[in-house]
Amino acid sequence: MKILFLLPILFFTTPNMNARKKTDAWLSELLHRNASGALLHILNNSDSFQYQLIYTQINRNKHNTPSFKHFYLHVDKTRYFNPASTVKMPVAFLALEKLNKMNKPGVNKCTPMLTDSAYSGQTTVLGDSSSENGLPSIAHYIKKIFLVSDNDAYNRLYEFIGQKTINERLWQMGYTDFRVTRRFVPATEEENRHTNPIRFINAAGETLYVQPAAYSNLEFDFSKRILVGRAHYNRADSLIHAPMDFTTHNNAPLEDLQQILQSVFFPASVPAHQRFDLTENDYRFLYEYMSKLPAESKCPQYDTTEFFDSYTKFFMFKSGKTPIPSNIKVFNKTGWSYGFLTDIAYIVDFKNKVECMLSGTIYVNRDGILNDDAYEYEELGYPFFKEVGNIIYKHELERKRMFVPDLKNFDIKELQTVRNEK
Repeated sequence: MKILFLLPILFFTTPNMNARKKTDAWLSELLHRNASGALLHILNNSDSFQYQLIYTQINRNKHNTPSFKHFYLHVDKTRYFNPASTVKMPVAFLALEKLNKMNKPGVNKCTPMLTDSAYSGQTTVLGDSSSENGLPSIAHYIKKIFLVSDNDAYNRLYEFIGQKTINERLWQMGYTDFRVTRRFVPATEEENRHTNPIRFINAAGETLYVQPAAYSNLEFDFSKRILVGRAHYNRADSLIHAPMDFTTHNNAPLEDLQQILQSVFFPASVPAHQRFDLTENDYRFLYEYMSKLPAESKCPQYDTTEFFDSYTKFFMFKSGKTPIPSNIKVFNKTGWSYGFLTDIAYIVDFKNKVECMLSGTIYVNRDGILNDDAYEYEELGYPFFKEVGNIIYKHELERKRMFVPDLKNFDIKELQTVRNEK
């Protein structure tokens, strides 16, 4: 892990730059005590690297009911980081929830879904060669989101749910600082408010349900200006000697992302209003594909030289394309963009009966220029996640538990057997 001297990075949010951070001395001491020199360099320069960490300790009682204790390091809802693909996680959950609420005969997550176009910037999708039947579906899009963080799959779910519904539902669940305003494709703010007409069809090509084009008239609070870096390249590939403006971009505080993940793996641990309306089959489907590796997928099938085991698994594994042992499963969603790396994970070791949650983000952009593709992901970002993850994992292996957790509900082999039986 190469140590690089970081130049001062301009990072502004207004107002309230000095909001109190959540930090637990115990977590800071644990990491500092076990850190390499390279990790210490990052830990001791929190202002430059903008990192935030949440370690969630899980303890079970004699009935296997879990309880949770969160430890924080520099967690601050007012400090912006670009969430990148982590917003795909709640959007995937909301897509399944919307299907359940629609309750249309013959329409489920595996029903072919065709996307048409009706506004500037929109594109159609009438087929998907990576699926078994050559047609796109909600289920297939969700698979691609969690297997390789596919951008187009996210865009199609964004269009299915609609910008207004995504945000109003998340706010209703208590995530009032969350903001999902855009697809992952060049588009204006107005184009992102318009979403495509959609059709669900049966195997014979007959239309089962039509969802018309929609428009979001939702009002967002953009009063807090968010500027990152000292310069950036714009869409015309011109260098602009000013910070990049993220004021209207997606926003997802780390605590909210952690709680959203926890609500899907442990629904009873959160208030009723924070639970997604999902079926037992939905949960099993999500558990399977949130932990499945690209090499384990047949439809879609991936080139594993590009999409290696740890392609979307940052904590413990990403650096050096480390193979993931079969006894460990990481149920997670990562994101990477503009020098920001983020991972929201539930980690399970079935052999050693260990489980915990880890959530983290870091900013690695030495030159302070955004959109130049010169970020220190490999040198600093991925090694940070790997080392932090392994320090926590080692602590979990050594930690005394009153009751050994029963983790069979998350065993992917059992999940596949149950799904095949159904």
